[in-house]
Amino acid sequence: MKKLYTVLAVVIAAAFILTACGGNSGASSNNLLDAIKQRGYILVSTDPNYEPQSFLDTTGKRPDSTKCPSDALTTAEMKGFDVDVARKIGDALKVETCFATPSWDAITAGNWANKWDISVGSMTITVDRQKVLNFSVPYYYTPAVVAVGMDSGFTKLDDLAGKALCAGTSTTYESWLNNDMTALGLPESSIYAKAPANVKVVTLETDQECAQAIASGRKDFVGYVTSATVVDANIKAGLPVMRLGSPVYSEDLAVAVDKATTKNTDTLLKAIDDTITAMHADGTLSSLSTQWFGSDLTKAPK
Repeated sequence: MKKLYTVLAVVIAAAFILTACGGNSGASSNNLLDAIKQRGYILVSTDPNYEPQSFLDTTGKRPDSTKCPSDALTTAEMKGFDVDVARKIGDALKVETCFATPSWDAITAGNWANKWDISVGSMTITVDRQKVLNFSVPYYYTPAVVAVGMDSGFTKLDDLAGKALCAGTSTTYESWLNNDMTALGLPESSIYAKAPANVKVVTLETDQECAQAIASGRKDFVGYVTSATVVDANIKAGLPVMRLGSPVYSEDLAVAVDKATTKNTDTLLKAIDDTITAMHADGTLSSLSTQWFGSDLTKAPK
């Protein structure tokens, strides 16, 4: 019996030594990157209805061997530019990439309660968002445009004065329509036009839903504001819409990380920055942009 107590004492002492020396650091570490590597996957928030940036792959089959949580989507079940960028980040970290699909306003509000690790969802860097989120270096840049129904009869931006326009809730598009330059949070050099006078703003969960609503015959708004990439995809998909005029502002889009996370994110952000910088340098981002958008949107506008 005495011998058994001696063995137990040695085991317990060894456990204390391992803890003091950082044994099993992934489980107990206060570092988010360590925790991600220890569990073997990174959970990325993105939009399942934002083609061509991110959308559900109806032909995709969830692999049996995935490490993704049961309520998360795998790379086999999602497609798009943002999805591929997120997958490349996961590959660089040597972990599987999984996707959560919370509402956009929940993502931009911060305070994620550790429900997902990062956002790769074509998020524009703004002053207000920087109060609650940390951003990587931009991975691409898009112009924001106004789109209207093909048979609307509108030919220029001023034609929309006093009309109702749609935008995704908590987006820069909503801020621009409201002429809220503080909330828009962009440098003056990135803003090319003001919203039409006295517009009524109608918000839906995402700006993609604005286009889909017009296509379904909804009449309480005459157009919508979104990324040029989304409008181009809408037109390619056969939706009866068209761009109206030139871009109204330009967006710098980046990966976001919650400032309120309970784990330190410094090394994770550096790893993401290093990955994005490398993908800019070796042409990976340019290739993905051309694949999904038909043009290279990875160079900052001059």
